[in-house]
Amino acid sequence: MGSRVTVKFTMRQGCEDLKPTKAHPDDAAFDIKARVDLELTPGRSQLVPTGLFIELPPGFEAQIRPRSGLALKHDLTLTNSPGTIDAGYRGEVGIIMYNHGAGSFHIKRGERIAQMVIAELPEVIFAYTPNLSETTRGAGGFGSTGKK
Repeated sequence: MGSRVTVKFTMRQGCEDLKPTKAHPDDAAFDIKARVDLELTPGRSQLVPTGLFIELPPGFEAQIRPRSGLALKHDLTLTNSPGTIDAGYRGEVGIIMYNHGAGSFHIKRGERIAQMVIAELPEVIFAYTPNLSETTRGAGGFGSTGKK
């Protein structure tokens, strides 16, 4: 088993039943649930409140990711995927959902709408250099792999 980190959280009053949970002990992500009933209309983003407030330790982030079942079965995704929650943020976690489908999708209070992964961040130092090292790939990108 890996190292442990404590992430403090609180819930909006009346939302204690919506706390983040894992479906299985070895899952990578915690399920995040909707705080309200909401209709997601096609072709637009909507903010879905969760009732969740977290306190991450310094050097950590929470990554908010789509649920694969909602993507496959209902054409729902997250607009800014993955979303990042910084250690200094103390507001309610909101999920920005997008409906790619042809019809409306009704979210029910308590429905699992996203996943949250807690990730440790390395201390990064940017070091300016006038030249970067050469690689086989070089500057190729944006679909260049395997194309001639």
